[in-house]
Amino acid sequence: MTSGVPSKAQRYKQPVSVLVVIHTPDLRVLLLERADFPGHWQSVTGSRNDDESLDETAAREVAEETGIVAALHGGVVDWKMTNRFEIFTRWRHRFAPGTTHNTEHVYSLAVATEVPVRLAPREHLSFAWWPWQDAAARCFSWSNRDAILALPAQIATAAKRR
Repeated sequence: MTSGVPSKAQRYKQPVSVLVVIHTPDLRVLLLERADFPGHWQSVTGSRNDDESLDETAAREVAEETGIVAALHGGVVDWKMTNRFEIFTRWRHRFAPGTTHNTEHVYSLAVATEVPVRLAPREHLSFAWWPWQDAAARCFSWSNRDAILALPAQIATAAKRR
């Protein structure tokens, strides 16, 4: 993909993605610095493949981007929350011509402690665990920021259901 446009043999990304907020019980949140947008931090994100559920997408993206196996930590949790946003112009070439918006499904993954992270070097430069308020402030994406800000309420709601 030297020209930035997928060849006929390559597939366009689906405009359907997941955002996975990985956190510890004391609400330290894992953020990743994008390799293609240095200085910009985010949670795990990624587009759904044709043949997988959104839960599978979330678990796959966590494994690909961090090396963390979600099933070993109780699995990803679907917040039943979606965001629709305009795709940054710099990334629209990854989608079918004319695609301008993406629908993002929000998930979380609770880990017992700041687990080791193995980055996908083509995707991310570095990682850090921050208190949730600091993590939210560092995100370049409004939807990521809002998900992290909602994390305490999501955890409280989940605890009441148990």
